Amino acid sequence: MNILHVVNIYFVLPYFIGDQFTYFKERGYRMNVVCSPSEYLADYAKQQGFEYIETPVNRSISIKQDLTSIRNICKFIRKKKIDIVVGHTPKGALLAMIAGWLCRVPKRIYFRHGLVYETSHGLKRTILKTVDRIASACATQIVCVSPSVLRRSIEDRLAPAKKQMILSKGTCNGIDTQGHFNPANIDKARLNELKAKYGIKDDDFVIGYSGRMVRDKGIIELVRAFDKLKDADNCKLLLVGMFEKRDALPDDVKNRIENDPRIIYTGFINGGMEYYYAMMNVYVLASYREGFPTGVLEAQSMGKPVITTRVTGCCDSIIDGKTGLFIDNDADDLAKKIDMIRRDNAIDGMEGRKWVVENYDSRIIWKEIEKLY
Repeated sequence: MNILHVVNIYFVLPYFIGDQFTYFKERGYRMNVVCSPSEYLADYAKQQGFEYIETPVNRSISIKQDLTSIRNICKFIRKKKIDIVVGHTPKGALLAMIAGWLCRVPKRIYFRHGLVYETSHGLKRTILKTVDRIASACATQIVCVSPSVLRRSIEDRLAPAKKQMILSKGTCNGIDTQGHFNPANIDKARLNELKAKYGIKDDDFVIGYSGRMVRDKGIIELVRAFDKLKDADNCKLLLVGMFEKRDALPDDVKNRIENDPRIIYTGFINGGMEYYYAMMNVYVLASYREGFPTGVLEAQSMGKPVITTRVTGCCDSIIDGKTGLFIDNDADDLAKKIDMIRRDNAIDGMEGRKWVVENYDSRIIWKEIEKLY
């Protein structure tokens, strides 16, 4: 079979698919990708053994550019004789599902990674829902990445219930719990070099985050909570990810992140994320909306306690009081929960690792995807 994945940016490929490329290639599938242009794409394609084309898959709506990209996807589908088209995120799925429908590809799978309209209002919310419904109508199957996304999708009538599903207990790709995200595999020398690079001492308490640096991820609340910690001279805030123009952080928060000596801002990290989790004492995702937060599962797989919100996606990602703690979208509550872990050791991180290994290991999810194919 020829499989085509359509994504918006390179950054998501290791998270949404990753070693799944190798897994299916070894089973005789031919893997292909459509993605926006990226300096990293050629090397990653060579490493993972897939073919690709670059065409803009922008989050914003641009009718002229979107029609051009649909045409480019259609050409690639016909050239490679694609049997299954898989679209990721609302925009990637929209272009993929329309192109797949136009080319009469028999299987068109929309991976719903979240509900982008949840934090929007008015006309924008209506437009975003409509885009999702169009992608859903063109799909033959919709995979929701978490139970709460599935539940909300049915409630909001994005597609008929019989067309929607989740893989096992959720996620789109699972977690490499035995390889990358296994604390037993961390090279101590490499870890110490990284800590020295960022000025992290052995007695520092490191509060971590990874992902897009935007408002929706609760970055403002996280920075404010960091200020509220008491007796916190040994605390550091480690932020791994990229600033974005869409849903951008206020200038004062961005400047604070870039200039505060106690805040470590790394920018985009291309690989080796397990070492950044290894430097953290607690992982925080104060998000306003998610699909199924991969970072939360990766951090737990690395034996780290997690603090997150009860919103869609996040509500499925921890066991409250056992593998992590839930918070409101509030800086005071977040600071309180950080101190419960910092001072009281309220959560045993290895409980989280056990839970992720048993339920979200990649091999569990890949077997479900193969059944779907």
